[in-house]
Amino acid sequence: MKKTTTLERGIAVIAEYARTLPASPGVYRMLGADGAVLYVGKAKNLPKRVVQYAQTHRMATRIKRMVAATFSMEFVVTRSEVEALLLEANLIKQLQPKYNVALKDDKSYPLALITGHEFPQLAYHRGPRNRPGKYYGPFASGGALWQTLEVLHKAFQLRNCNDHYFAQRTRPCLQYHIKRCTAPCVGYVTHEQYARQVDATEKYLSGKSSEVQAELAKQMESAADAREFEQAAALRDRIRALTYLQTKQMAVLPDGDDMDVIAFHASGGRSAVEVFFYRGGTSYGNRSLFPKHDVDTDADEILMETIVQFYADKVPPPNILLNQPAREMNLLAEALSLRAGHTVKIAIPQRGTKWELMEAAVMNARSALARHVAGRAQQEILRADIAELFSLGAPPQRIEVYDNSHLSGQFAVGAMIVAGPTGFEKKHYRKFNIKTVADTRDDYAMMHEMLTRRFTRLKQEMEEGDHSARPDLIIIDGGVGQFNAARGALSELSLDDIAVISMAKGADRDAGREWIHAPDRPPFQLPPNDPRLAFLQRLRDEAHRFAIGSHRTRRDAAIRGNAMDDIPGVGAQRRKALLHHFGSARAVAQAGVDDLVKAPGISAGLAQKIYEFFQSN
Repeated sequence: MKKTTTLERGIAVIAEYARTLPASPGVYRMLGADGAVLYVGKAKNLPKRVVQYAQTHRMATRIKRMVAATFSMEFVVTRSEVEALLLEANLIKQLQPKYNVALKDDKSYPLALITGHEFPQLAYHRGPRNRPGKYYGPFASGGALWQTLEVLHKAFQLRNCNDHYFAQRTRPCLQYHIKRCTAPCVGYVTHEQYARQVDATEKYLSGKSSEVQAELAKQMESAADAREFEQAAALRDRIRALTYLQTKQMAVLPDGDDMDVIAFHASGGRSAVEVFFYRGGTSYGNRSLFPKHDVDTDADEILMETIVQFYADKVPPPNILLNQPAREMNLLAEALSLRAGHTVKIAIPQRGTKWELMEAAVMNARSALARHVAGRAQQEILRADIAELFSLGAPPQRIEVYDNSHLSGQFAVGAMIVAGPTGFEKKHYRKFNIKTVADTRDDYAMMHEMLTRRFTRLKQEMEEGDHSARPDLIIIDGGVGQFNAARGALSELSLDDIAVISMAKGADRDAGREWIHAPDRPPFQLPPNDPRLAFLQRLRDEAHRFAIGSHRTRRDAAIRGNAMDDIPGVGAQRRKALLHHFGSARAVAQAGVDDLVKAPGISAGLAQKIYEFFQSN
């Protein structure tokens, strides 16, 4: 009897689903044996699209691998293809499926915000647009926005303090004295005067910089004619500041368009997407994106999925320029318009200023990809060198680094970071609150507990057939004691075949003089300028940073915590009632049973429990 191949099994699974699907738009997900999402796609007609995966003669190698790995599918029927496209983008960004084009652009872009206050604040904003007010941007980097805000505060003198600070002021702060604010908090400027400052700022950020500067120049001339030379000098300084900012931002679009210029370039199986932001005709900077995809993925698919994912959590401008066509451009424009709440036009410039901007963007995309490929090649060389240094047999694909952090034994936390071929993989980072070690100043016992917990779970996953989280190399931040503790934990779990090393700073703790401990060889040092040492230090320092951050988070949570949180039978409402009645947790702790009974909702029995809790603690 002929044995069924994995590809044939996958085709059979897909064909069975295709027979029962409604002829509607929607989103489909292909799932592996472990339930992990392999691929997310959208369809105008679900059965027609899904059945294409059962036609082997039309499959690329990448698609055959995906179909062979498919064990089941999930579907969401939508009302339109546009809705399916938007849902597909959100799911890809959230799930990062193996066979989709993956855009690792999880960092939000900063925006300038003029708040919706009676006397608005001009502020730096990053993240969801959840504060009332008007937003301007995005800016390509935080540095570019901070530089812009510094000049705008000097030119237009809007406040930069938060609303709480503003409400508490009884006299002007330093910002007023250095002429960066007109002190509306203490009434040094009327509401109408401040509104004119806000209006000028909004005009400038909207691209009407020439109009704003002309008005300031007119005010300067009037002040000079009236012999108000100090006022004229202040206006002159404001004009100079704006001129400097315009020079830095390269105002290049006389029509004041809001648009993004997107250039795509592919070479050697890798791709770069360069995005230039123009708002109000002014350049707000650029960002290089490097989508992750298989070598045989079509350029058209890469560009389309990159654009959709890029705007999954950003508001697209009214105009987007591309250097080459993307498939289903009309559908893409309709979907982005729906997301933005305004019409979005997608075009390919052929001549003029916009064509020149596109040529510059394409040149930057080529240059960015060359640098990216060179960096990846250097990383591959370093990994090969690390493999040779520690006799690994092959360059490590998954490296795990471990460190501990505590404060005199308090708030002890262990941390694990993961590095792969493309860099740090933060979604795989883990922290471990130390639970079983009696003396949490014992770094060796802490390391043993952390690795025991981590690799007990890994062993269970491997027994179930999932080897994806098995590291090729473990790096311990510590000396011979931590090294032996880690090896002991692995040995107890019969995982001695996983390579492990440790790095310890020398007696003077100077970076570059680390001692490296590895099995079956004496401790050794690498030359201070050795690239392998820099590679290992970078991994170790990232683990140390993550451990310190996790420790501080736990410590801060404990500091903010309340002694009443652990009282049996006392929930949030009763805690609130006790605090309102007694004024503080300390007063509750010092109260007797008779006093506790007087608090709302506290019975005699519960009062006795609360009293005993504080007496025993």
